[in-house]
Formats: sequence, C-alpha cells, structure tokens
Amino acid sequence: MRKPLVAGNWKMNSPTESSTILLENILHHTDQLKKMIKDLNTSSAIDIAIFPPAVYLREAQEILTGSGIHWGTQNVSAFDEGPYTGEISAAMIEGFGCEYVLIGHSERRCLYETLELDQTVLDKIVAQKYEMATRHNLTPIICIGETADDYEANKTEEVIARLLDVLIAHKGPKALSETVLAYEPVWAIGTGKSATPEWAQDVHSFMRERIAKHDKATAESLQILYGGSVKADNAAAIFAKPDVDGGLIGGASLDVEEFIHICFAAALKAS
Repeated sequence: MRKPLVAGNWKMNSPTESSTILLENILHHTDQLKKMIKDLNTSSAIDIAIFPPAVYLREAQEILTGSGIHWGTQNVSAFDEGPYTGEISAAMIEGFGCEYVLIGHSERRCLYETLELDQTVLDKIVAQKYEMATRHNLTPIICIGETADDYEANKTEEVIARLLDVLIAHKGPKALSETVLAYEPVWAIGTGKSATPEWAQDVHSFMRERIAKHDKATAESLQILYGGSVKADNAAAIFAKPDVDGGLIGGASLDVEEFIHICFAAALKAS
C-alpha cells in the first residue's frame, strides 16, 4: 500500500516572529495526533512535510530534526548557480536538510505566464527543475492541474497528459518513482471550491493509467496527492478514494488544529 503524504504549503505567510511558534505547535499537535490514533503506528502510517518560506528553513531544520516530520521548499532554480537574482539552488536547499521541493505550483506558473511564455516552455522549465531536484537527492512534488477555462472546455485530461508526457520524455517513466505528483485544479486553489472526491479520483486514476502505459510498477507505487481547498471537513472523503494518496494543503496548513485533523484523515486511510 502506498503511504499517504500530507504536505503543508505555507506559501508567503507567517511573519518571522510566528514561524517558530507555528513549527513548535505542529510538533506538539503531532504528539496529540499519535494519541488520537493510538492503535496505529503513525510514524510509519503517514508522512508529513512542511513547506515554509525559504527564509525559515533554518528554523524548520532546527525544530523538526529528529521529529519524523519532513520539510522542504516551495520552489527551486532550474540552474546550479549563476546570475539568477532571487533564485535558490537545489544545492542550497539540500544544505538545509530538506527532503522535498514543490515544483510547478500553479501560483509559480502564473508568475511565469506574465512573461507571456507558452505552456510548452513552462512545462520544460518544470522538467528542468525536476532534473535539478533529483540530482541533489530532493524528492520533487510536481504540481499539475487545469485552469477554470480548461475545466469548462473539458480539457482536463489534455492538460494533465501534456505535462506527464514531458516528464516521461525528459527522464523516462521509471524516474517518476523518485517523485510525488500533485493534482491541483487551479480553479480550486484558494477559492474555497474543491473538486468532488469522485472528480479527484477520476483525474488521479487517469494520471496513473497514463504512466502505467509506460511502466506499470512505477504507476502503482507513485504517490499522487490532491491539492485544492482541502479542509478538515472534506479530507476524509477525498483521501478515501483509492488513487488519492494524501494532500497538498495550502491555507489550512496554517491552522495547526485543522492541519492535524487532515493528517488524521490520512492516517485513517493508512489503517
């Protein structure tokens, strides 16, 4: 069985004075989580990862080391080093003890789209970052999803297939075993809307089947997360679907009690 993963993306939130408190509260509530599901071995049942702003990576490393909670960054450069002001390299990220990195999040893609880059170029940038992350022993969580316009035009599978095909062509299907995929319908991110559990399952199943055409074993073992307004009150229904292996959580990851209830929903799936 694939181990569920709950990844908390803080985005550009949590001022400096509260980041340490938030991390310490997560640790405290994780202990409560273990008591809530005392009949389960939670340390092996699920994985939890936190993605703070990069300026808080040192705090994350100091507080979370040895806790069993993982941490990572919200972005990575496609380059090793050089004149790329504002970027952060995979080597730098690795130096903070990170294990994960988010790649291709729709909010990052929107920033690139303001440069009027077409989707083919954007997909290639995602593939380059994927290559860079794995080269430095980081597990990329590669985000993929359709806009509201794509959704209304019934182009969801077309959008999903396009990026999957780029990733497979870049490093081959087996290399996807080094990644996590996250289906994040753009129309559901930060909008309060969420895909139905049935819709999430259908898209996740399509993703798995697309990869299985190239490598069945990789497709069966690959973690695929759902991201898009996951809350404590809908997490269990979404996570219960067979091809949903956890969640990429945005705003709800800043509310520690709600985030822990989402983790509990994932742990129930693992039971």
